[in-house]
Amino acid sequence: MTPDSISLLLAPAGAEVLAEACAGFTPGGELRLVEKLRRRYDVAVVTAAVTQASLRHRAVAKFGAEDAARMYFTPDGLEQATRTTVGVHRAARIGATLPGATVVDLGCGIGGDLISAARAGLRVTGVERDPATAAAAQANLAALELPGQVLVGDAEAQDCSQYEVVFADPARRADGKRVFDHNAYSPPWSFITDLLAGTACVKVAPGIPHEAVPDGVEAEWVSDAGEVKEAALWSGKLYAGTTRRATLLPSGATVTSAPEVDSAPVGQYIYEPDGAVVRAGLVTAVAEAVDGWLLDPRIAYVSADSLVATPLASAYEVVEELPYKEKALRSWVRTQGIGTLEIKKRGVDFDPAVLRKKLAPKGAASATLIVTRIGRDAVAYSCRRVARP
Repeated sequence: MTPDSISLLLAPAGAEVLAEACAGFTPGGELRLVEKLRRRYDVAVVTAAVTQASLRHRAVAKFGAEDAARMYFTPDGLEQATRTTVGVHRAARIGATLPGATVVDLGCGIGGDLISAARAGLRVTGVERDPATAAAAQANLAALELPGQVLVGDAEAQDCSQYEVVFADPARRADGKRVFDHNAYSPPWSFITDLLAGTACVKVAPGIPHEAVPDGVEAEWVSDAGEVKEAALWSGKLYAGTTRRATLLPSGATVTSAPEVDSAPVGQYIYEPDGAVVRAGLVTAVAEAVDGWLLDPRIAYVSADSLVATPLASAYEVVEELPYKEKALRSWVRTQGIGTLEIKKRGVDFDPAVLRKKLAPKGAASATLIVTRIGRDAVAYSCRRVARP
């Protein structure tokens, strides 16, 4: 997509073609749709409309059907956009601390965070270096009838002193590949740490090392429906006085402390902490919540003798301990008639997909196999997943 493509679709004639493209869109049917529309419309507007219809279809998972049907996207902008549930959580936290604050979003993309912030009553300005993406962000604010402006420019060139909050989402891709090293972000990490000297929120990858977080800054790891989505660094007036936090959406459950707990042999249940809890290094909070213990002090599995409902972890009832040997596990699968086999592991180096193929499950029963390390030994447990209440 280009700025001209967005402009074409915003014009009355382009809006008509876009509406028709969205109404006729089916995944995999793009070429047929293009051919159909080209009989009556200019090729440039048809190409832009069908591309946009495809992007809107993909955007439903992040933005919901109602918003996605009205928004404008670029392929990269959609890929990098924050999921609405996460953006709403973050905007609500800013709004609760600094109601009606002025917020500048450096690297705003197609405006996902601008939308959440504006809906939270914050006064927003976006900055985006790519003109097409900036055009999409401005169009999205207008389409959703939200106030705010989007400027085309580089994050590092902006005077942020006029804003109460700086939000930044540094690029974590280079040459089309995901960047995991925070020192390879764009803008650079030195720029990010300068922002964090004031009141700021910076979105970073969940793999951010704990030691990379500056003093006096909170790192919050966020998961949505069990999937770790990001970490956010909070500073200045947004700093809540804690070093690490795990927040689980959509429940909103949050944990900030990791008490000392013991290690002991497996009990009746094994608890697998949510990924955000693990990333934050707060696994022992799960043990405290379920009156349990760690199976191994270095492994993120908790065990307990009672079943306790907690949003912080998934629970599995232990059926039996098994030898971690392929022949024994294959016999277990065959004897129990297991056809649906979930394999989970921590601290043991193997590919679950490869092991599943070797075990060849074919029956009607289902089971979970948890493989982990206790001390130097690998152990396996036959388990039943317990449905969350």
